[in-house]
Amino acid sequence: MTIGTILSTTGPAAFLGEDMKAGMEIAVDEINAAGGINGQPVKWVFYDAESQTSKALNATRRLISQDDVDIIVGGGNMSGIALAMVPLATQGKVPFISTEGAHSIVAPVAEREWIFKSTVDDRQVFERLKDYFDKKGITRIALLHDTSGFGQAAAEELKKLAPSLGLDVTFEAFAPTDNDLIPQLTRIKNSDVQAVLCWTVTPAGVIFAKQAEQLGLTDRELIHSYGFVSQKYMELAGSSADKLLLVSVKFPVGADLPDSDPQKAPIKALTDAFEKRYGRAPNQYVAQTYDAIQLARHALQTSNGEPGKTRATLETILGHKGVGGTFNFSPERHSGLSKDDIVLIKWADGRFRLHDYK
Repeated sequence: MTIGTILSTTGPAAFLGEDMKAGMEIAVDEINAAGGINGQPVKWVFYDAESQTSKALNATRRLISQDDVDIIVGGGNMSGIALAMVPLATQGKVPFISTEGAHSIVAPVAEREWIFKSTVDDRQVFERLKDYFDKKGITRIALLHDTSGFGQAAAEELKKLAPSLGLDVTFEAFAPTDNDLIPQLTRIKNSDVQAVLCWTVTPAGVIFAKQAEQLGLTDRELIHSYGFVSQKYMELAGSSADKLLLVSVKFPVGADLPDSDPQKAPIKALTDAFEKRYGRAPNQYVAQTYDAIQLARHALQTSNGEPGKTRATLETILGHKGVGGTFNFSPERHSGLSKDDIVLIKWADGRFRLHDYK
């Protein structure tokens, strides 16, 4: 069985790609140590997209036409790259499990029948945040998003969802390379918004935290999307990180979960395995790629590598307990997690802590 992977372990997105690759390495090694898939060892073919869409597309063509992979897992750790890979996987009729965030990667399903996702997405985040906002009496928010595929997809999704969620949304955008967000934040400060949601995976998110504090915006709720749950970023943000909430899967705060939570034990097992192997604590990106490989294993084991059967099997996965959440797919739903797999967390005492469980 051959699994092909494209991630960016060099270039601007490398800080995500290295840990995502490590999560896959652990999963592949575990599968092979247990006898592989149907008695066959997993062959893992990896390509570095170098944070460039053109290189990711060349690698996708190579996986399909030369490496003859049974499934592709990983879309360059950038939503824009994953979206660009979708037509190639669809045309080649090769199942593709994206480890990237945008809901549009798998929607509409009628046009994405070969595409699946192992992460929470923007739609689920907004639905989960609505629950939190209801507790706090918040109805007016600002979405400060970057202009990457990740940020633009979130803005488009929220524009569609806002009326049904009962949210009044102000939209502000910035370039991923921007190092000054004062103009956008000043307009937000002068508005009546009650919460500010920043949507980026770039260092500009650190600037958001520092300049929001500088402008006195800490009287509003300051929230980062799941793409910013990184210890490195929290350390760069310094004391301003103390003012932030972050939307996340449960993995970074596994130790804080109640013992009754079924994810607590598998989170600890992967955390221990990662720390033993790499000598550092894992982050949520490790979880989403580890889960993606395990989903691929399940499908390949059932289909024995026949592409159409692999695709069909992925659509029937129900109640799969991953480290990032519980996966439920269907022919109408190719994003397996739900808002119930999402928590709000904060940074305190040098680590992430659970803030809002349900």
